[in-house]
Amino acid sequence: MPIFDSIHEDFKYNGVHYSFIALKEFALKLIKSEQSYNKDIGDFLLLWLDNSNTIELKTSGSTGVPKLVIIKKQAMVNSAIATGEYFKLQPSSKALLCLPAHYIAGKMMLIRALVLGLEIDSIEPKSDLKIDLEKHYHFTAMVPLQLEKNLDKLKSIKTVIVGGAKVSSALNSKLQELETNIFETYGMTETVSHIAVRQLNNSYKINSFKTLPNIVITQDDRDCLIVNAPFVSDTIIITNDVVKLQSKTEFEWIGRADSIINSGGIKVFPEQVENVLSSAISARFFIASEEDKILGERVIIVIEGKENNIDVSLFNTLNAYSRPKVVYYADAFVLTDSGKIKRKETLSVAKIT
Repeated sequence: MPIFDSIHEDFKYNGVHYSFIALKEFALKLIKSEQSYNKDIGDFLLLWLDNSNTIELKTSGSTGVPKLVIIKKQAMVNSAIATGEYFKLQPSSKALLCLPAHYIAGKMMLIRALVLGLEIDSIEPKSDLKIDLEKHYHFTAMVPLQLEKNLDKLKSIKTVIVGGAKVSSALNSKLQELETNIFETYGMTETVSHIAVRQLNNSYKINSFKTLPNIVITQDDRDCLIVNAPFVSDTIIITNDVVKLQSKTEFEWIGRADSIINSGGIKVFPEQVENVLSSAISARFFIASEEDKILGERVIIVIEGKENNIDVSLFNTLNAYSRPKVVYYADAFVLTDSGKIKRKETLSVAKIT
């Protein structure tokens, strides 16, 4: 019998243990809930508990049109086991689900609980979380926005993994005084959640991601990461992420190959520019480009909120090609359901100052 056809004897959901049959019945109740996040949990549990060996997942759509991918359930189990081993999660360890279950990160929290025997509590997946400060949790997963909004509520959580978007330098600096161990993750739907992590605090400054066990990483001729992770994927995954390999198990993430700006023949990675400016600009923003008669492409910055007189001297820390030449404002950024910025859509509604 495949391992995904069973439920760990120590598994609990909101304090209650469910057998295989009882969990199906509970899932049917959840899908009738008025709260959409509970319905999403119920929908996923029914898919997980059906007779199929695979499950259909949707990518986030932050870098293009969302697409459907077929993932083996056993691969998701293997991913859960790898995470459990890396973070030393034991049966009856307490976990918190605060991400929506219609995306891979929320689904994997549930699977970890089912497979590893975690006692998982579920709360509404919003930015300002209602975490019960009387409870102590071993493990949870968040997106950067949630992390930022709930720094004062993390004392009762031992380990937080954060993904879905890059953690800014400004947020990173706020994490250094926390006792909670914060790890940034690297992964995608196709790799069934994360395949590498890097600790953001309680350690020396670490720029490199370290892969989970039994993963082989290389690069293609674009310097993009190639991932061979047989326990989660039958095929080798060629990414669009430009990286610098530090060793056979470590890499530094540079940026997306499909977002590189060619300004006057110089390659500019928006992600690197954003990292430099993030500690000086409090509002949400991103770096993009537009056509320029002389440079070919020129760097621009798009800032969320009402127009204001930003101090352009902030850009002086950048070289001439990387400095934003134009400032745009958008009243509100266009986001995916998981909180990632849809850059093209946002740029289309932004206004020049």
